[in-house]
Amino acid sequence: MRKVTMNARAASGPSSQPRTLLRRADGSAIRVLVVDDEATLTDLLAMALHYEDWEVKTASNGQQALQLSREFKPDVVVLDIMLPDIDGLQVLSRMRADGNEAPVLFLTAKDSLDDRIAGLTAGGDDYVTKPFSLEELVARLRGLLRRSRAAVADHDDPVLIVGDLVLDEDSYEVHRDGEPIQLTATEFELLRFLMRNPRRVLSKAQILDRVWSYDFGGSSSVVELYISYLRKKIDAGRAPMIHTVRGAGYMVKAAQ
Repeated sequence: MRKVTMNARAASGPSSQPRTLLRRADGSAIRVLVVDDEATLTDLLAMALHYEDWEVKTASNGQQALQLSREFKPDVVVLDIMLPDIDGLQVLSRMRADGNEAPVLFLTAKDSLDDRIAGLTAGGDDYVTKPFSLEELVARLRGLLRRSRAAVADHDDPVLIVGDLVLDEDSYEVHRDGEPIQLTATEFELLRFLMRNPRRVLSKAQILDRVWSYDFGGSSSVVELYISYLRKKIDAGRAPMIHTVRGAGYMVKAAQ
């Protein structure tokens, strides 16, 4: 089977360290959809995620994943790229077309930067390469959930305003000049970081650390990619608010 690592505590039950449980906004259990054609692997993942008190459904192929996505309405998805019928990139594309914006963590044996960027370009939010540790995967999912629609705002004032751009951290709504803008969880977190620091230049390294909590082998390609996504949604047809400072990073400021 594909190699997965985990320590004894993760496999057997609670550790002596305090653990903060994450719940949905309505107090119910987080819903996770795990998609992989290796039954032993999905069993291990389900066990680790049940320990987080999350509700877990598993799928072994792309068609089953799409059906469960519509019926189960997961809060986060673990999705293998290599599936026996349709690949994970197509599954994610169809999920997004169905209106499902749940954060997606790709799970794959591929390890090239091109594969990582392909997954993120398709609308994914994170990437774990096999072999992996269950502790790392759970930590990544918890990070995605904190940035997702189920997350509770951790800022004193939930409404951020820069010019005619408004972001509500409680409702996860974004408007520019009164017009609603739909963002993925990662796009929302990137915009929130920029808006919490208006007129301040943020380096690619700072953005990687804050938005993704780790880097992609030191590559800045992911930041550039998501900045371009934001520009298409925030600045398209309007005076630009997201600016590149050559050699330094990016900033947001009110349009002139």
